[in-house]
Amino acid sequence: MYMYVTTGTEDFMEQLQKRHANKGLILMKDVNQCLLLHETEGKSIFQTPRRYEVIATAGELKEEGYFVFHNIPVTDESKPVFEHRFSASDTQIESEQGFLAFRLLRPLGSDTYVIMTEWEAASDYDRWTHSQSFQQSIFSADMNEFARDTTHIFSSAAYISTYVAKIDDDE
Repeated sequence: MYMYVTTGTEDFMEQLQKRHANKGLILMKDVNQCLLLHETEGKSIFQTPRRYEVIATAGELKEEGYFVFHNIPVTDESKPVFEHRFSASDTQIESEQGFLAFRLLRPLGSDTYVIMTEWEAASDYDRWTHSQSFQQSIFSADMNEFARDTTHIFSSAAYISTYVAKIDDDE
């Protein structure tokens, strides 16, 4: 399974989504941009997407709710270590109130993994980040602690980006 991501203006992304209505594209936006996701076994319909291989999954993505992307740049030689450490963790996220979906995305052509979660609302994500479950998860771990004895596992600082799907005209 692959995930393709492209960005652009809201009007252009809406037109692209309508043109490919049968592809299950998910439109979302943040303060600055619109984003389209295309999860498929096949090739991308986008001309120049960011490309990922989906290596872990839970739940079904929906075009509604609050998306959180944990972007984690990892050096090439450390990718197997990162994937092993992440797969060995037990996040228990699926039982959290408001949780909809999770994807661990391996970058194809870049160094930045994406740990994507989808929630019914931003308040559900916020509640989870203040829970005991979160405190015990890989998400709250300082990435240097997560790497343990491995030096130089990360190529730069991790960052979080958030998006909202099902954009109301009132927003």
